Amino acid sequence: MKPLRKRFIQQMQLKGLSPRTIKNYVECILALALYFNASPDLLTTVQVREYFIYCLNVKKLSKSWMNQTISALKILFVEVLKREWNRLDIPRPRREKKLPLILSRDEVQKILSALTNIKHRALLTITYSAGLRVGEARCLKISDIDSSRMLVRVEQAKGHKDRYTVLSPKALELLRVYWKLYKPKYWLFENKDRHPVPESTAQQIFKNALEKTGIKKKASIHTLRHSFATHMLEQGISLPIIQQLLGHKSLKTTSGYLHVQQYSIDAVRSPLDTLEL
Repeated sequence: MKPLRKRFIQQMQLKGLSPRTIKNYVECILALALYFNASPDLLTTVQVREYFIYCLNVKKLSKSWMNQTISALKILFVEVLKREWNRLDIPRPRREKKLPLILSRDEVQKILSALTNIKHRALLTITYSAGLRVGEARCLKISDIDSSRMLVRVEQAKGHKDRYTVLSPKALELLRVYWKLYKPKYWLFENKDRHPVPESTAQQIFKNALEKTGIKKKASIHTLRHSFATHMLEQGISLPIIQQLLGHKSLKTTSGYLHVQQYSIDAVRSPLDTLEL
């Protein structure tokens, strides 16, 4: 299977897929091959359907996982093996519509205040204040902080796109304190080997802070990005601007935050009060 795996990876590289996506797609195909103990180029559509039914009904894997595996299979079968692909043979399941988990402003404040390590606090602060993905925050360079224009440059993010997002004056003040203490050379948040801090480390920093606060929500560091978007909406910032700050390709993705923003109950009138009684 090694030659096939090499061709599969090369095809994805030529398509410009990210290393993370390539890794995930390879794992999806390997799981399929291991289930049948056979090279995937020898499998039939009937076998692939059997595998999906097993994973959904027995292993209870998500529809998101199934969509990811179908995307990987389509590249392998159509672009590498030059086989016919009928989407009706292996239909994509409808996506589950789940609202993102959101932290309140008070909860975000408690999480950031729980961190006594300046480096850890700076990492989570810039993640929330600029609405960054964890991979974007950990890979920020010192030169990405544009204090003259009060912008944060996000380079080659998801979809291979560059963008600018907002730089908070409070975040900038904290970053300056952090820089004086740690003196990073190139990456804003470096480990001892002068590489960007690992994603697992950033996740653990958030988890530790969350535990200190006693907040029971099943939040992750990505929840800070969801919270940023929702809090911006509550401040009256328009959806197209938030879309640009988050780097969403579609406004439809950004509009999902409309369902979780909080409105002031004081400003709501009962329809009864519009009646002349």
